[in-house]
Amino acid sequence: MQRISSRNARFQVWLASLGNRSKRQRAGEFLVQGVRPISVAVDNGWPVRTIITDSSRPLSRWAQDLLQRLPGAERVAMAPELLAELGEKDDAAPELIAVLELPADDLSRIPIGPDFLGVVFDRPSGPGNIGSIIRSADAFGAHGVIVTGHAADIYDPKAVRATTGSLFAIPAVRVPSHREVIEWVRRSPVEITIVGTDEAGSVNVFDHDFTRPTLLLIGNETNGLTAAWKQAADHLVRIPITGSASSLNASNAATATLYEISRQRSHSFKTD
Repeated sequence: MQRISSRNARFQVWLASLGNRSKRQRAGEFLVQGVRPISVAVDNGWPVRTIITDSSRPLSRWAQDLLQRLPGAERVAMAPELLAELGEKDDAAPELIAVLELPADDLSRIPIGPDFLGVVFDRPSGPGNIGSIIRSADAFGAHGVIVTGHAADIYDPKAVRATTGSLFAIPAVRVPSHREVIEWVRRSPVEITIVGTDEAGSVNVFDHDFTRPTLLLIGNETNGLTAAWKQAADHLVRIPITGSASSLNASNAATATLYEISRQRSHSFKTD
């Protein structure tokens, strides 16, 4: 077991990866903390490269069991003040941090079947919104999330925390543009309906039939869907709102629509 008590080169690499997307990509790994996220990652078979523990205190039963489940993972004992810095905490160090291998950005990771539901988030600027949408997609039965275009990173620590572990339960894939997604949909073994959310949509969200295989489009927080995505969509739906608000936050709009999809499908399955 390696021990780190100073800001050595390895510590600096991990610290830099927290705020630098290119360094995460170059290293092929990212940091995760928290009992639930780490447990969900391990339960779903995510490759764990390293477990970093607090060198100043004994491990809890959960941490001991975790290490037994990961006999191939490297173990590093780190000084608590350094671990707190990696955990981005001012008050105390987390018990441990897991260093996970970045998965491939391959659309084939997302399964397609007769009940397919996928979510596209186009050009998101806020990592917290990415995390919230992944969490909602997991909660309401989606099979995967796709982030397109120039966007915040799925593996940004803020995004990872906002998923509360859902990142490790459903595939989340980054692609350069809408083109790759449309080609993927075209090659699908089932016919997928592309449905965009837009405040000028032609039909209310609860009047659209979401029981067929669906790819749901969520636009950028400020500018909404691009013209290319609107053109690619088979339907544009709107969420009717009242009050003085002109629109919903992107993650709230996604959650409201995903709930409606889940409601429709639950009702459909019960009556079939």
